[in-house]
Amino acid sequence: MAALPPTLNPAQLDAVHHLAGPCLVLAGAGSGKTRVIVHKIARLLQVGLEPRQVAAITFTNKAAAEMRERAKALVGPRAAKDLVVSTFHSLGVRMLREDGARIGLKPNFSILDGDDVLGVLRDAGGTTDAKTARHWQWAISRWKNQGLNAGQALAVAASDDEAVAAKVMQRYEERLAAYQAVDFDDLIGLPLKLLAADADARAKWQERFRHVLVDEVQDTNAVQYELLKALVDHADDRRRGRFTAVGDDDQSIYGWRGATLDNLRRLPQDFPALKVIPLEQNYRSTGHILRAANAVISGNPKLYPKTLWSALGEGEPVRLIECDGEEHEAERAVAFIQSIRGQGGAKLADFAVLYRANHQAKAFEQKLRAAQIPYRVSGGQSFFDRAEIKDLVAWLRLLVNPDDDPAFLRAVTTPRRGIGHTTLGRLGEFAGRWKTSLFEALHSPSLETAVGAKALAALHEFGRTVNDFEYRARHTEGGEAARALLLDWLQDIGYEQHLHDGEDNAKLAAARWSNVLDFVDWIAKRCGGEIVQDGGTFETERQSVLQVAQTISVIASLAERGDDADVVTLSTLHAAKGLEWPHVFLAGVNEGLLPFTGRDGDDADAAPGRLEEERRLMYVGITRAQRTLAVSTLRRRKRGRETVAGVPSRFIAEMKLNESQPKVDPKDRLKALRAQLAARAPAPTGAG
Repeated sequence: MAALPPTLNPAQLDAVHHLAGPCLVLAGAGSGKTRVIVHKIARLLQVGLEPRQVAAITFTNKAAAEMRERAKALVGPRAAKDLVVSTFHSLGVRMLREDGARIGLKPNFSILDGDDVLGVLRDAGGTTDAKTARHWQWAISRWKNQGLNAGQALAVAASDDEAVAAKVMQRYEERLAAYQAVDFDDLIGLPLKLLAADADARAKWQERFRHVLVDEVQDTNAVQYELLKALVDHADDRRRGRFTAVGDDDQSIYGWRGATLDNLRRLPQDFPALKVIPLEQNYRSTGHILRAANAVISGNPKLYPKTLWSALGEGEPVRLIECDGEEHEAERAVAFIQSIRGQGGAKLADFAVLYRANHQAKAFEQKLRAAQIPYRVSGGQSFFDRAEIKDLVAWLRLLVNPDDDPAFLRAVTTPRRGIGHTTLGRLGEFAGRWKTSLFEALHSPSLETAVGAKALAALHEFGRTVNDFEYRARHTEGGEAARALLLDWLQDIGYEQHLHDGEDNAKLAAARWSNVLDFVDWIAKRCGGEIVQDGGTFETERQSVLQVAQTISVIASLAERGDDADVVTLSTLHAAKGLEWPHVFLAGVNEGLLPFTGRDGDDADAAPGRLEEERRLMYVGITRAQRTLAVSTLRRRKRGRETVAGVPSRFIAEMKLNESQPKVDPKDRLKALRAQLAARAPAPTGAG
């Protein structure tokens, strides 16, 4: 392999060339962390590691796809194909598919999505109330992310409600074991259990990955950190620690879902030879924007001090815009967009309106529509959340794991085939009595004692359909063959007609069928060894339809669908992390919104660490901007059905904006710009 190109700054080069031990790269916002990761991958291959011995782990499929594409450009397609570039959850699936049997899990286990989990929890807790089941789901997820089992959760339960949730957790776990199913949190917890319980498995996976790179390490929860340790902490070589962790303590904003800065604190304790390398040169934002960001974050205690700087020049001062209320604020945002576009050169995709809470989007949507400015709301419904896609995913899950009862119940009723709730109820009682799955119960000779002859025939026909589809899916590889199989199967079960029968609107039914065809194409590409994601294409090995089905739940749960349309982005601050725009309008920077006070009155000042995380969220918002940043506050704002006085956020003062700087009204700026353009226009000439 050729020498690495001299395109890295000294700190980046230090991180890339440090191979003698564990390394923590403190990557400030916009400091080129992905560039460092892919160049370090190339460096590891230069010194003799095989591509399959290098694992790069991140949090989203989008980030993994970008990392793979950039690595491919640097090390070549052949080497990039064998690299392990994946999310934590995809890595967990890989480990459990190979070695889950060591802890009692079949290779064809099912992965439950959020709706499936709620269904199992309602059954385990004996409730039909979705809200109650949702609270159990949140509590159980939190405990799992802390590495607690049901017994340990009961021991730490802080209230009667939590004690009930812990008891439900016990019954929930029993059902998952019976279904040979796992939930999303198990994809981290069970691989950790595997490595902790089985020395041979631990040695195998430590040998498999000779170097592990972890992106966004500040976003790891307790179990993810322990999994990383189990992969890299060799008992015979503890000081070496073959890993590179990349992250930024100033961008840790996911405490509400279990991420903890304690992991960054623990790294130098668990790995005394850890080398810490700060990346402070920012390649994204101008000087004015970075000074505001540095000033805000200086209010937080520092784990690892750093100060961002930029060679991009001072740029425009940060604009502070005071608004009368939400509608006025949305008008100002539209004027901000129009004024910059009026100067020429800016696309709509160059603009983002960022806010703390989803409910703030409504006013901006209304004003953008009125101005005929197209937009998209980040975090809208995922393609994989559509009912028609979830129907087909249930069928595919059943192929992989016939013991997956939630998938069975969805598939057997979609489309309907004369199998009603009474029949399913009797089938469920029969399966429960004999401690078997619903699908396995279909083949019991004594089932005829539980259901009538007509229902039995319908159940047997469904079983034959599934078995036939499973056989064909197992033996069908390649894109065109997969597409033909899936289309034949959809015709056999009458799915297109099912969609038209279920919709009064023919156009809506046609749109849903179009989504189904997109899904077929999506699977076919993966079977053919081609993956297209977020504008990039990379090759992998050809797979059977069944092999693609084995990983589809994780792909569906983590997928972000790229969209290159020229539209304004509306986004929460949490969803905006990792992204950037030339021009950002940061809205609603008021006490109660940012920092946020919840509906139940929980104050950011009251909970330990909450204010620091809210300040980091403000820092993330500021550093999304490349060239222009406007920050708005409200004189009056809505709180529920009331209108209350708006108090500017303490973060405004912390930004230390130049007080002599005039506050810019984009409407006034637009008027002035139009006047200038009118003055420059040539005078009309007469006809004669």
